[in-house]
Amino acid sequence: MRLRSTYSIKEFDCGDKDLNDFILNRATLFDKYRLSVSYACSDADSGQLLAYCSLANDKVAVTDFKDKTEFNRFRKKQGFPNEKRLKSYPAIKLCRLGVDERAKGHQIGTTVLDYIKSMFFFENKAGCRFLTVDAYLKAVPFYQKNGFRFMNSEDDDPHTRLMYFDLMDLEA
Repeated sequence: MRLRSTYSIKEFDCGDKDLNDFILNRATLFDKYRLSVSYACSDADSGQLLAYCSLANDKVAVTDFKDKTEFNRFRKKQGFPNEKRLKSYPAIKLCRLGVDERAKGHQIGTTVLDYIKSMFFFENKAGCRFLTVDAYLKAVPFYQKNGFRFMNSEDDDPHTRLMYFDLMDLEA
């Protein structure tokens, strides 16, 4: 379900202070000012929030790479024909993804990612080719398991890695 600016979350703990604070205190303001949209996955019986994600518009651009050569290699790898060689490509940013501690181990995070993928590929909610995420280092294996790859060969952020999922991989 999409969270609207009037919706209030009373309880959520995914084990990460920033992710908890966002869904408990800031998600509705981000929605109100159209900075991101958040979706919630709740238990049908209890109404308990099991997981949430926040999405925003993004792009994969030459500036995401150390140089133009690396970006050109990326474009070639994705199979873009010469007439579609742009300086940036539309993407959806997975800004946040949190799974409540009580719900971990039940593949809910993967289910949320599959839902997002279907929204933008099968339902074609917006013209976009990629999902991007600044993955916490401890979450990198989870994203890799779900088909995400590193955007570039080097990342200078000590806390996150820029990753992407090519929605065209769903055609295979």
